[in-house]
Amino acid sequence: MLNPNLTSLAITMTATTFCLLAAILAATTGTLAAGAGDDGTTHLHLYIHETFSGANATAVHVTASPLGGNSTYGTLSVFDDELRQGSDAASQLVGRAQGITMQADLQSSGVFSTLLTVVFTNGDYKGSTLVLNGRVDFGPDGKAAAERAVVGGTGRFRLARGYSLMSKFGATSSTAVLKLGLYVKTDV
Repeated sequence: MLNPNLTSLAITMTATTFCLLAAILAATTGTLAAGAGDDGTTHLHLYIHETFSGANATAVHVTASPLGGNSTYGTLSVFDDELRQGSDAASQLVGRAQGITMQADLQSSGVFSTLLTVVFTNGDYKGSTLVLNGRVDFGPDGKAAAERAVVGGTGRFRLARGYSLMSKFGATSSTAVLKLGLYVKTDV
């Protein structure tokens, strides 16, 4: 028969260890850069803050659909969004997310083709850029992560290659916050 005092002590120690590990994990997520992984991949975790109405809009439609009516096919937009370390608008500004989106899917108005340049203006990567290209599709429920290719970069990211995962984090009637994970390798 097991000693009930030892069994209770073992359960308490296991729960305490689990809580401690969870606290350490929570404290280390949401930072700008985790550095290079074992395979030389740099992982950056950032937030895009977009405003699409008002005097301080960072994203605007340039052209309407040539098909007219309620169609969005052919719509072209440009953006120059804030790139921040966290999801809060007061978190550290690390750069800009600049580019264009084109609605290029006849079947789904929520799917876009994009060209995005991540411009680092502060921090360890100041003066460097990353270029992303690809399709953005958050899925029918809007909750899927959109994957795009990292096709190049400058500065510390010269000859960059990799991928990005972007998901919706939060939105209001005039703003959106997008979570951006970048997984990058360079040969420099």
